[in-house]
Amino acid sequence: RCSCRRWGGGLVQVGDSLRLSCAVSGRTFRSYVMAWFRQAPGKVREFVAANNWGGSNTYYGDSVRGRFFMSGDNAENTVYLQMNNLQPEDTVVYYCAASTSRPTLAQSSTTRQYQYWGQGTLVTVSS
Repeated sequence: RCSCRRWGGGLVQVGDSLRLSCAVSGRTFRSYVMAWFRQAPGKVREFVAANNWGGSNTYYGDSVRGRFFMSGDNAENTVYLQMNNLQPEDTVVYYCAASTSRPTLAQSSTTRQYQYWGQGTLVTVSS
């Protein structure tokens, strides 16, 4: 199961950075395909990033590519989302997710591939 929390708080200014964490319990996060999604109220969840830890590059959504970076820490069994150059449109709830279905890179951006979801954390970017 995936649990997510904010590191450093969720209130930031435009252009600032913030790192979110997702602590995985029960088994190593590397046994899952892990992903980050985000969702604004009343809208569907948007794909942010995914990684199968197989040595390939992380797959990023178009809206965050070049600004957001996904990583994992084996010792802490935690997955991170480093968010840089934050903009007002990044003010949404962020979720981590874990998949046992071994989705391909093309499949990894769809929410139905993920069985475990964190509760989400709100990021607020003010100008």
